[in-house]
Amino acid sequence: MTAPPPSTIDISNVTHRFNGQLAVDDLSLAVAAGETVALVGRTGAGKSTALHLVMGTIAPHAGTVRVAGVDPCRDVAALRGKLAISFQNDRLLPWRTAVENVAFGLEILGHARSDCRRRARDWLARVKMAGAEEKYAHELSGGMRQRVSLARALAVDPAILLLDESFSQLDHVTSQELRRDVSRLIHALGKTCLFVTHRIDDAIEMADRVVVVRAPARVALEVRPSDAVRGNPERAARLHDDIAAALGGDERTLEST
Repeated sequence: MTAPPPSTIDISNVTHRFNGQLAVDDLSLAVAAGETVALVGRTGAGKSTALHLVMGTIAPHAGTVRVAGVDPCRDVAALRGKLAISFQNDRLLPWRTAVENVAFGLEILGHARSDCRRRARDWLARVKMAGAEEKYAHELSGGMRQRVSLARALAVDPAILLLDESFSQLDHVTSQELRRDVSRLIHALGKTCLFVTHRIDDAIEMADRVVVVRAPARVALEVRPSDAVRGNPERAARLHDDIAAALGGDERTLEST
């Protein structure tokens, strides 16, 4: 029998509280190397707290978190360059051009300036931003800024990519195009990806596995969307309804696009 692949992200029986309020309740979640997992939940379900536990910006009150085999809170240096994050807000530096923003993470890691710019230009081209290298954030649309943000995250060649509602502020058409491009990239590059979202369509279209959580961050449903489901509108709609039901609401009232 073939052994399962090792987990790159391992959340084991984790509990976390904010000001005495339970935000994460005995959560266990493993993400295998090269797997894309969507953590889906409504606002306040604890999904962003779970992501911050993986980032190492907060520590669990009970249980353990391991990322690439280390504690992300205690072993920050061990994850340097291995973990990258793209947020809901693009967080571009307004005084830097697109290419300078993408090069920023490489500069922090100590790469030569010429190498930083070369790699930054290459990544901008990969996310379909060739020709916009010298534009500033205020000259770019929301979707373009988000592409620059994703290029900045990927340029450091991380083994693990975290996405925090990275498509939720974009309109339907822009979001759909961007998530498909990003999904192709991370699968082609074999990246491990954990992303949190409240939008069901993001999860179905991008993830190898969808984990639905309800407050306080308890797993309510786990499904594996297949290409056969994604390519069949009727089956995709049924899966959408199943996820919506697990979230605890009428699918017609849930934002999914």
